[in-house]
This record gives sequence, C-alpha cells and structure tokens, in this order.
Amino acid sequence: MRKVIGIGETIYDIIFKNNQPFKAAPGGSTFNCMVSLGRLGVPAVFISEAGDDKIGNIIKKFMEENRLSTEFVDFFRDGSSPVALAFLDEKQDAEYAFYRNFPEKRLEIDFPVIQNDDILVFGSYFALNPVLRDNVSELLKSANDKAIIYYDINFRKAHAHERNRLMAAFLENFENSTIIRCSDEDLETLYPGESIESVYENRISFYCKNFIVTKGQDGVYLKTASIEKNYPVEVLEPVSTIGAGDNFNAGIVYGLMKYGYNRTDINNLKEEDWDQLIALGIDFAAEVCMSTDNYISEK
Repeated sequence: MRKVIGIGETIYDIIFKNNQPFKAAPGGSTFNCMVSLGRLGVPAVFISEAGDDKIGNIIKKFMEENRLSTEFVDFFRDGSSPVALAFLDEKQDAEYAFYRNFPEKRLEIDFPVIQNDDILVFGSYFALNPVLRDNVSELLKSANDKAIIYYDINFRKAHAHERNRLMAAFLENFENSTIIRCSDEDLETLYPGESIESVYENRISFYCKNFIVTKGQDGVYLKTASIEKNYPVEVLEPVSTIGAGDNFNAGIVYGLMKYGYNRTDINNLKEEDWDQLIALGIDFAAEVCMSTDNYISEK
C-alpha cells in the first residue's frame, strides 16, 4: 500500500499567551504534518526520537490515537524527551525556547522500506543537523529513485549563523527533492537580499524544478519549469500560526495522495493540477490558524 513517510523532531510544546501557559501538546514541524495526514486516514509512518519517559509516553499515545505509526520512533532511555516553550506575540506568531537532552547515539533504529511512489516528507534543522546528517542522507538515497520527496526548508533565524557551514547539506537536500517548499522568511534567512525569482533561477532550479513559497497573508508563489503563479489567500485574524506551514505541507501531500499523482507525474503537472494542490494547502493552513491546535481537526 502506498504510504507517506515523515522524518523529523518530536517535541512537547507548551504554549504561552500573555506569558501564561494555556496549552500543551506534542509537536514538531514534520510531526504536525504527519498527525494531520493520520487524522485523514492516510497511511502514515513517522521516523523520530523521544525519551522513554512520561512525555515520551504522552507522545506515543497521541500518535497511536491519531493513526500515526510509532514503529520507527526511537524511545531512548539515556536522556529525556525534548520540550519547547512557545510564546505567542500580538500577531499570534511564536518565539521559542527549547530544552533538549539527547543521548550520544541518535536514531538507533531501522528505517521503513520505501516503495515506488511513496511520499517522503522532511525538513527544518533536523534535516541539516550534523549529528543526524548521516541518517537523513541514508534515507534520501534510499528514496531518491522511488519516492516523491517533499522538502520543507524551514530555516529559522536562530540558525542563520550556521548558514555557510550547512550549505553542503542544503544542496544535497535540494538535489534529492521533488518539491521544495519554504516561507519567504526562510529565504530571507538563507539568501538575504535575494528575490524569490532569483533564488529559484540561481539556487533551486538546477536541482529541483518545483518550488513553493508561502508568504503569510501575501499569498503563495509557485514556480515550476513551465508555470509561474501567485495565489491569494483570505486575510485572517489567526488564533495561532504555530502549525500553519506544517499543515500547508499536509494539504499538498494529501492532495498528491488523493489525486493519485506518482513520482513521474510531478514535473508534468498542469496549472489546474497545481491549483488543486495549492488550494488544499491553503485550506489546511487556514484551518490550523483558527485554532490552538498544531494540526487539522479530527474529521
């Protein structure tokens, strides 16, 4: 059976509003995407790590309740599950403080078997972290000639000083990707002062032809080998933007599954095909912005 495989960080989010904690839930960029897919009944497998502790047990139970396989999560004993404090500002955007205590050896698990036309979702600093880079590279190589590989750059200002040191990992990620998605803020951090169009022409297109940039309330930009298009979005007053980008990804991936697009189809999608996919991404992101959950509601 065709499936979606995600790899990324699992973290327990404690959300603060007006400097007071008001909600706690499992999170993580790819994690949020995969939970939404699990809730929709998409066969979903997640590769990650968490402590064999109270928080880890909460995460495991949550994954099971949302039909997200825990088979490939490394529940380690030497260390503790990571926790993030997310402080919402007046725009409902989050500023984070992270608390991590990982073991020396990471992701000591076997990876799932990747079959033709599976979809692999990865991204954020997890996909660049030198400690985990060999694991990510191994997975990309096993998926390269089989799966649709969806890469969310998700590169934040906190890591901007590492940009040059991480560039080789970025390029390897680009080279192995079928679709690359990022926010305009990611691009400003990674390639400061460059336009979106310039980034595609000079940084992305040599490696990957399909590029999506989300620009908050300024809409979504799509560039492929034959299509360049801007999509407007409805202006909202968000409750929280924490999972917006993650669930935009979930919408795109859900559409790829729903409409049965295979790996060989992606570079030949027509404008109306992309219109359907982008519409799902926008809808998923908008739903999450109107709640304090990091994932779409249970249907």
